[in-house]
Amino acid sequence: MIKKLSKKYHVKIPKDVKVIYIEKKNVIVFKGPLKTKALKIDFKLYVINDYNLIYVTKILNNRSFIDKKKKLTSIRGTTISQIKQLILEVSVTLTKKLKLIGVGYKVFPLNILKRNLLQFKLGFSHFIYYKIPKDLKIVSHKSASLYIFGHSYYIINQVAANLRKYKTPEPYKGKGILYENENIILKQGKKI
Repeated sequence: MIKKLSKKYHVKIPKDVKVIYIEKKNVIVFKGPLKTKALKIDFKLYVINDYNLIYVTKILNNRSFIDKKKKLTSIRGTTISQIKQLILEVSVTLTKKLKLIGVGYKVFPLNILKRNLLQFKLGFSHFIYYKIPKDLKIVSHKSASLYIFGHSYYIINQVAANLRKYKTPEPYKGKGILYENENIILKQGKKI
């Protein structure tokens, strides 16, 4: 049976992650060393414990979708990526790095009245404050870089995007809040 399954539609389960599939409610639960998360599935699954595999079939649990082949394959692929993402989230702490580029651009962690805040100095006439969500940990090194740690890929990326909005990189001098591996192609200014 394993040889007949398409490699495109199966996910390998790590040894430290336990999978519970509740077929009546169409829910799959992942229990890892760090967290436990659940996902509602639209397709029928096969959990093969002997090979540590999850296989997503073409069979729908509910007939709410239009039976178009192209739409079904795209939703099936999305389901595979969601399963892979949840396995990663329950087994590893995810991180994202931001760097502040510009003269005098700094960030300071504050703890005021049991609230974790970030204080940004970004060249404005005032400071900018950001309240850190409870399920994330943000560490500042050398006051010019930030590390965002957490267990949800979506929340980490959303917080990084929100912080980046305070000072988006500008194309002439390259100053602003950038992601770790981001390169800005600088534009040439006006010539006199």
